[in-house]
Amino acid sequence: MNAPIFQFNRHRDEIEREVVERTVTELGRYGGVEPPRSYQLVLNDAAFREIDRLEHSPDADPAPLERWKRLARKLGRMSPDELVAECRSLCAWYVADVQGHFDRRVYDVATRVLPVGLGLLFKGTDLASGVQRLAEMRTLPGLETLRDLSQRIRIEGELPTIRKLAEIGTLVVVPTHSSNMDSIVLGWSLMEAELPPVTYGAGKNLFSNPLIGYFMRNLGAYRVDRRLRHALYKEVLKTYSQVLLERGFHSLFFPGGTRGRSGKVERKLKLGLLGSALEATSERLQRGDERPIFIVPCTINYPLVLEAETLIEDYLKESGQARYIIEDDEFSKLGRVSHYALKVMGLNTSMAIRFGTPMDVFGNPVGPDGVSRGPDGSALRRERYLFRDGVPFADAARDAEYTRVLGRAVADAFLRETVLMPTQFAGWLMLERERRRAPNLDLFALLRTTSGDVHPRASVCEDAEWLRARLVSLESQGRLRLDPALRQAPISSVLDEAVATFGMYHLRPALESMDDGGILVGDPKLLYFYGNRLDAWATELRTAFASGGEVVS
Repeated sequence: MNAPIFQFNRHRDEIEREVVERTVTELGRYGGVEPPRSYQLVLNDAAFREIDRLEHSPDADPAPLERWKRLARKLGRMSPDELVAECRSLCAWYVADVQGHFDRRVYDVATRVLPVGLGLLFKGTDLASGVQRLAEMRTLPGLETLRDLSQRIRIEGELPTIRKLAEIGTLVVVPTHSSNMDSIVLGWSLMEAELPPVTYGAGKNLFSNPLIGYFMRNLGAYRVDRRLRHALYKEVLKTYSQVLLERGFHSLFFPGGTRGRSGKVERKLKLGLLGSALEATSERLQRGDERPIFIVPCTINYPLVLEAETLIEDYLKESGQARYIIEDDEFSKLGRVSHYALKVMGLNTSMAIRFGTPMDVFGNPVGPDGVSRGPDGSALRRERYLFRDGVPFADAARDAEYTRVLGRAVADAFLRETVLMPTQFAGWLMLERERRRAPNLDLFALLRTTSGDVHPRASVCEDAEWLRARLVSLESQGRLRLDPALRQAPISSVLDEAVATFGMYHLRPALESMDDGGILVGDPKLLYFYGNRLDAWATELRTAFASGGEVVS
């Protein structure tokens, strides 16, 4: 494989210079005013937000806080040249902090002996010091365990088409985001599926993990500091992503922005990075480069989510007051990660990585020939979306609307390509039975009061058969996908698998089997988290369930 990223290091300095200059130019239009006032506004925005952040961070280094305060005090006295120089200096600092790296030797090691560090991460090995030894080893004790782990990740979807498109254009993989494990398992899945490696943005806090951080630093990841909310930093990130795409580097980013804390399939996507794919296409055309950019939606589907307990606790706090970044979740605890990995290796149900139908930057489906197709199957000329009088041109309002259309297309693809697991099926079913038992309780009261409830197994099985039939009908319409075990196994076995899976990992099982055959609700919040995967179809399921399912007593 001769992937573009293998040449990344040769172009790092050029990329850095281009991103800085283009960011500075773009910031000259900040706020809709002319320079130097635009630079004064953007610097003031950065200083105000950083001072506020650092003053409310108890462990913050006082030196940066003082530097931002000095900048804020002198902004009104700075000359136009000084404002531009300050803006350029900050952009250069942030680009250097963001920029990734790629080491072919680390990639070769990863492809031969590791599912991107998963196996050794789970064994707690010192990866940084051991990587050279691994490269020289012809066999690795415990390699069968790593293979067992790899067999627990099922890779599905439009893989032959995507491989062909990777040869004629640039891929942008856009996955759902449930866990900090996503980048790891998805990186391995790309290798296993014989797709090219990609550049991708990852939360800066993840790089502090010495094990996983080693691989991320050397396999194309660039650092995203989600604590920084000011316009200058956002423009650096957007421009960096766009420049990589323009130069033909296959990329990956999570359009949901951060991990979904509720367990739901993402519907409200952040359009900034999606927009960078469209802008990169426009910029390429204006330069006479007709190579297309293809969007590849992807769903990551877990029977168990490593951080489920922390994520749902955070979600159930008032959304506006919840923490934007969770620093102390299960991913930060190596013991919990190891425990999770060992349990996943013991599951009968695999996690599923599903690659959906590729689309162009306008949301139209694309076939293996690289041709975009309209709703009637007719071929579309992609470049004509961006032309006027036969010439490509930039139009911010037009591109913003195209990006909204693309965002809706990706969100719809997420639903179609979501693979529902037995745990999610059982979570929705059991919480819905609780709702029907106590229809007057709101969600929070329901989650507080239903722990310890017992449901007769025969009644649960009857409801489960009915619910599965409805989901199979939705699958036949192409609206979702079911894990094979959920679709085909006897319903009693599906429930047993869900109960056993919950009991293998979580500190407090969501469900437990009773000696008399009943099913006990252990942790209603976990039922809510896993059941939320069905939320997009919940209204119609609930309406039909109320009239077609068994009456719960």
